Amino acid sequence: MPNQKFSTKNTKSIKDTSIVHQRHLVLNEKYLKDTASAWITDSAEVVGKNLHDPFRTSVSINDNMKVPFKIGVHKAVGGDHDFPNPGDLLCASLASCFESTIRLISNKLRIELIETKIKVIAQIDVRGTLLFDTSVPVEFQTMHIDLLIVAKNTNEKLLNTLINGAKRSCIIYQTIKKGIPITLNTDVKIKN
Repeated sequence: MPNQKFSTKNTKSIKDTSIVHQRHLVLNEKYLKDTASAWITDSAEVVGKNLHDPFRTSVSINDNMKVPFKIGVHKAVGGDHDFPNPGDLLCASLASCFESTIRLISNKLRIELIETKIKVIAQIDVRGTLLFDTSVPVEFQTMHIDLLIVAKNTNEKLLNTLINGAKRSCIIYQTIKKGIPITLNTDVKIKN
């Protein structure tokens, strides 16, 4: 099969055997009938505990599962960095979304993945966030993805289709790449 040419004729039989494609067909039908059902909400929540400790907190991921995750503050801004920091979580979010997208698309294309490795690196000059130099933007200045894919039953053209499809379909990649406005509601109370 490695030398097999992938034409549109072959694509139908490939998709018919893909579990991802089968599930996407069901979802497509559902979303065509009810576009509102395509809207999902992801969430995370921090409920402050041990507020006397400025360097550590915990975030619960997902409203239903409430998976707890310890967070530490980076050494570069005065913390101990003894737990993953929010920047680490941002990198983890991009790496896991990109790899998941690779898996879904490779299943649809019937590419047999042997190994994947996605490493995300984000860099920031922290002088802006610390107000040491207000001309430095308070944001990651660069983000980079190192991608390794080892696969069977494919060719270079199909692998390019896979990678371009992942870039196009990875929600976190597209969100970070384009940016998104963030709204903020506040409820502040002062206790004496």
